[in-house]
Amino acid sequence: MSVLSDNYKKIISEMEEKITNPEELDFVKQKISELSMLFMETIDNLNNATEKKIKEIEERQKQIELKVSKVEDSVNDIESDIYTEEEGYDFEIVCPYCNYEFQAEINGKNEIVCPECNNMIELDWNEEEEDCCSGGCLGCHGCGSEEDEDNNNNEDDM
Repeated sequence: MSVLSDNYKKIISEMEEKITNPEELDFVKQKISELSMLFMETIDNLNNATEKKIKEIEERQKQIELKVSKVEDSVNDIESDIYTEEEGYDFEIVCPYCNYEFQAEINGKNEIVCPECNNMIELDWNEEEEDCCSGGCLGCHGCGSEEDEDNNNNEDDM
């Protein structure tokens, strides 16, 4: 601001040297002063408007950061639910030998022992599914394979 003040004083001193009539000098000084005040007022208004916009942007940024933080927390919760390596996955298993239903943590195993009959149960990770389930087989209570249907039909005939 000192550069502006120094330049202002320089301009006034140059005017005083060139304008010899005291009334004209006072008039010019007054108009220069009014012009300077208008200029400073305009700068202050622009500065205030800029500060107001910056505060609005900062407030919106805080709101966005809060929303992003909530989304990150939700995603982290979902990831921990889906991808937790420390926890195993509990599966419901029906023993094909004794029809005992139990839950077990598999963790990539191919076999598991039935806690009821102690028979080894081979886990089938083949993801092919039956087209239809009617509850006829002993293993899943919902498989409708042809063999099961034939057994049910034979029982009806007896």
